[in-house]
Amino acid sequence: MKSAVEQLATYKSVHLNPKNIRTHFFGVPMIIWSLFVMLGTIRFEVQQVEVSVAMLFTLVVLVYYFMLHVRLAIGLTVFIIPVILTSEMAVHSAHPIILAVAVFAIGWVIQFIGHKYEKAKPAFIDDLNQLLVGPFFLMAEVYFLFGWEKELDAEITPIAREKRRAIEAARRAG
Repeated sequence: MKSAVEQLATYKSVHLNPKNIRTHFFGVPMIIWSLFVMLGTIRFEVQQVEVSVAMLFTLVVLVYYFMLHVRLAIGLTVFIIPVILTSEMAVHSAHPIILAVAVFAIGWVIQFIGHKYEKAKPAFIDDLNQLLVGPFFLMAEVYFLFGWEKELDAEITPIAREKRRAIEAARRAG
């Protein structure tokens, strides 16, 4: 498993433009919420308790985040609680899939607008695991804005810039 530094530096290498990062603060949560609604519609019973795939997915992803970086995972846990609660409410609405697909599509449009500013393709194009790193990256950015995890920021930013230079050099050469 790649370290938090490796994952964040790779993601940040195509997320250096502040406008792109701002769009991600809207698009990523929308995509996450919509996925939770979709996964929440798949339900089953475990010892007379109704469970959704979204709930199981949450547990698995949070374990992954805790393995990467405990303090960022705590922030992501705080973020995910209202996502689970509101997506569960949406699951029980009249048309949860239609709602989820609409929010999902709008979220991706916002993401791709951000990457127009960035002039770089999304990170997941080369590594699907980067889809899980998006929320992790945004939580890191929140921490950095508050002046927390300064060492992590100082470690990943130069690596990200170097990776970006390599990406741009390869694009010019190709």
